[in-house]
Amino acid sequence: MKRVIISLLALSLLSLSAPAFAGTHGTNGKVSGRSVGAAALSLLIWPGIGQAVNDNGYEKNVTHAVLGLTGIFRIWSCYDALVDRKGGVWKNRI
Repeated sequence: MKRVIISLLALSLLSLSAPAFAGTHGTNGKVSGRSVGAAALSLLIWPGIGQAVNDNGYEKNVTHAVLGLTGIFRIWSCYDALVDRKGGVWKNRI
């Protein structure tokens, strides 16, 4: 029984990283003072704020804010804000 539970746990953890390799990536902008500030806001306060500072669309701001409930997403949102990335993986929204 332990083997089954450990196997299911391992498979579920591996499946979490699958969307990151979806293949449709956004395009990076330029790192500027504004994007560095947005990255700091995304990491320290809340991910949606950094995207709003970079003048991204409403859908991307909301998506980042909602996914900010997971702690690890703050790191991705920080990078996303730092390089001022336009577009994304999930229907071009993240």
